[in-house]
Amino acid sequence: MKTSKSQQEQTRRTLIRTAVDLITEKGYDAATMKQIAREAGIGDATIYKYFPSKEKILLAYYELCIEITLEVVQETPGWDEFTLQEKLQRLVDALLELLLGDREFVEITRDIFGKSPLLMMRDNMPGQQTLKQEIISLLEEAEHRGDISPCDFKNLIGGLFGDYLFAVIAYWLKDDSEEFSNTTQLVDMTLAILVMALKSGIVNKVSELASFMLRNQLSRIMQNGSGLLEMVKLVRNGLGDVR
Repeated sequence: MKTSKSQQEQTRRTLIRTAVDLITEKGYDAATMKQIAREAGIGDATIYKYFPSKEKILLAYYELCIEITLEVVQETPGWDEFTLQEKLQRLVDALLELLLGDREFVEITRDIFGKSPLLMMRDNMPGQQTLKQEIISLLEEAEHRGDISPCDFKNLIGGLFGDYLFAVIAYWLKDDSEEFSNTTQLVDMTLAILVMALKSGIVNKVSELASFMLRNQLSRIMQNGSGLLEMVKLVRNGLGDVR
């Protein structure tokens, strides 16, 4: 029997949810594709029509989270009146709020991705294109309103924002402060730095250098975490001086 697109999407979401619960309960290696299919109430072979491997289910989980996050932020009261920084802040907050209920599963995926870094290469990064287009749209809107200087690197910034989000998630997983206050502080300051740079126009001058530094250093810094907030404060103060 032919299934509709909405039925297929519902099955996809059911499989992802079932996999999250089973992997959290049993561990990544112990939860098999057959168990996931049977718990989801579909045939053993049918699951492969949706996901060829467990790794693809992990990626699909993040892609779905980003889809839901973008839907949620659009429904935020007063969204259209938010500044660029407020919109980016809301986007990060909404994603972390969504992941909070699955924090144990997210920790498992971090370990899996850590062992298979190719899974998270730029073209494979879940939700990358959807997120990139949303960030570019927000930048264009802010540029049109005169909130930021004309920016020649919206495409680059849109792509890097996905890297930034997953680095924030890595930091959040290591954050043992009360109510994740260190993560909140980190996000506040890093987004403030980005918006200050966009307003000053300095992004057009240093974007290539910033891209190089981000891709080569940010992941390592986020993994270690030590001293990161102090470093971000110094960058923010430095940008404040050049405005």
